[in-house]
Amino acid sequence: MTRSVALLRGINVNGINIGMAALQSVFRDLGYTQVSTVLASGNVLFTTSETDAAATKSRIERALSDTFGYQAWIVLADAESLAGVVRAFPFDADRDGWHPYVVFGSDPSVLEELSDAAGQPDPDTEQVRTGAGVLYWQVRRSVGVNSPFSKLSGRARYRATTTTRNLRTLQKILDRPPGA
Repeated sequence: MTRSVALLRGINVNGINIGMAALQSVFRDLGYTQVSTVLASGNVLFTTSETDAAATKSRIERALSDTFGYQAWIVLADAESLAGVVRAFPFDADRDGWHPYVVFGSDPSVLEELSDAAGQPDPDTEQVRTGAGVLYWQVRRSVGVNSPFSKLSGRARYRATTTTRNLRTLQKILDRPPGA
């Protein structure tokens, strides 16, 4: 059995409202066990015996789309891999006045393109680095969504295939006991 994490993109924003109990039901109906959610932003933990991650991802996306009537897209990771992403965060995650983020994507070439387009951000405002299948981003709180990288990553070209999570949210996901 594998402890897995599904990070849903774009729910409970822009008119796509999904209750966490209903979201958990979809995963349970698919046969997954120890299903729980963290926060209301589409973070689902579950246990599965399936070994084909691409098939699992496709199955979940299809069920979400059919159930909630939107074009679902998720990042699927096992908890161990997600823990590695969190451990590899290259900046000071506790830096006062800054937010630590991880940008996930469904297409590595899009993440590479986004990283290239970001160039060399002003280190007094934000920092961006590539990681194993992710981009790490840290931004000054006072700048937030007005930062150049935030505006860049919010473009339709990137928004369609990426999702961003605060590092603290990812840690909450990893700290959640199975089924809690």
